[in-house]
Amino acid sequence: MSEDICFAPATELAASIRRKSLSPVEIVQAHLERIERLNPALNAIVFPAADPLAQAREAEAVVMRGDELGPLHGVPYTLKDCIETAGLPMSLGSRLYAGYVSERDAEVYTRLKAAGGILLGKTNMPEFALWWETDNDVFGPTRNPWNPERTAGGSSGGEAAAIAAGLSPLGLGTDLGGSIRAPASLCGIVGIKPTLGRVPYTGIQPQVLHRAIHVGPMARTVGDIGLAMSILAGPDDVDLYAPPAPVPDYAPLVADLSGLRVGWSPSAGVPVQPEVQRSVAEAAAALGELGMRTEQVEIPALAERDAGAVSRVIYSMEARRHLGPIIAGRESELTPIIRSRFVDGDTFTLDEYLDANQQWEELRQAVKDYFNRYDLFLCPTVPMTAFPHGLDEFHIEGEVLVGRHTLRLTLPWDLTGSPAISAPFGWSADGLPIGVQLVGRHFDELTLLQAARALEAAGPAARRPVVG
Repeated sequence: MSEDICFAPATELAASIRRKSLSPVEIVQAHLERIERLNPALNAIVFPAADPLAQAREAEAVVMRGDELGPLHGVPYTLKDCIETAGLPMSLGSRLYAGYVSERDAEVYTRLKAAGGILLGKTNMPEFALWWETDNDVFGPTRNPWNPERTAGGSSGGEAAAIAAGLSPLGLGTDLGGSIRAPASLCGIVGIKPTLGRVPYTGIQPQVLHRAIHVGPMARTVGDIGLAMSILAGPDDVDLYAPPAPVPDYAPLVADLSGLRVGWSPSAGVPVQPEVQRSVAEAAAALGELGMRTEQVEIPALAERDAGAVSRVIYSMEARRHLGPIIAGRESELTPIIRSRFVDGDTFTLDEYLDANQQWEELRQAVKDYFNRYDLFLCPTVPMTAFPHGLDEFHIEGEVLVGRHTLRLTLPWDLTGSPAISAPFGWSADGLPIGVQLVGRHFDELTLLQAARALEAAGPAARRPVVG
């Protein structure tokens, strides 16, 4: 019974609380017991919340009084350790933040609390959320629930591992290069990077690269992503990039999608493991069987304008400027990876920075042109399945590729601000999950979620990892 509770979707948990067939206390207790038993092996949750069981008792009292309930009333969740939560520690995976306690709440945390959710804890991440693996000098690596010798991805790897292992039904991550979608793919869960600004970034660290950094929900089902989006979406009058765009009802995820124009590519023009390419082709076939007009296409700009090279220049220069005052005099306390990138690493000229910005704009325009002709784009989320911890080069289709290749198919959509979701759709021969990525038009997360829900229904049956 306890394990079934821990693998129930957040939507079902919320409904069970409303029906009084499960209490918030039962649900939170089951998750806390599972965290105590499995988290030492996974290293996913690094800071426990302040007495979630007491909050669950209060939530239960509200139910029994017959008071009005929020959409997430009594349902537990987790947050990435870069989201401010007043009175709780926040480390950003860095020794530079030792002893730091947040004095304010991030807007997303405020909204989840107002919806009745109960915070279980905060999850592991690489230092400053600036790497594609979740490892740091404060807490160490997070392990993938499907194989502890493999990475959970980054930078929201702690969140992905916690959800995949049933430690939490729902959580929030951030995404600057693929940090929601890549861990979701590697851990076999669902993760969405909404349109830039659809969910306010207010009160989340680091406060840098606002024109490319996103925050969004992660869960085991598309329905739970829709529930979270209904709570989180909309401007807050603080985030400059959160426009007053209308927010739709994200509940009707089962829809007639016949006639929807879906372009797809098994590789998007970059080296991708054959098993991953097969999963994308199977997903395209499934969408076609549902009446969508699928067509194998390429977006040449994805290969011609390497988002990795563009981001390497711009992210390095802008993050260096922001982090400089924080790092100054404490360089020796940084993880080697961050020190190599922002202290000892390459520097770039103004001309290189301006050229990279020009390529960024050209990529945005090319993607805009594509979405004038198609409703969605389907491609791999990550070019490979979960890889061993610390691996810094890959061999795919006869090519030797650097570690940054992990983000080659997620980074472009951070630069364009396009909504993109990773959903599980297949398994490798060695039992690792494979995610596929759907990308949509700006602010059309509803169509994206409806198509992902259709894939979820048509795809392989869900599995539970065996941890410990």
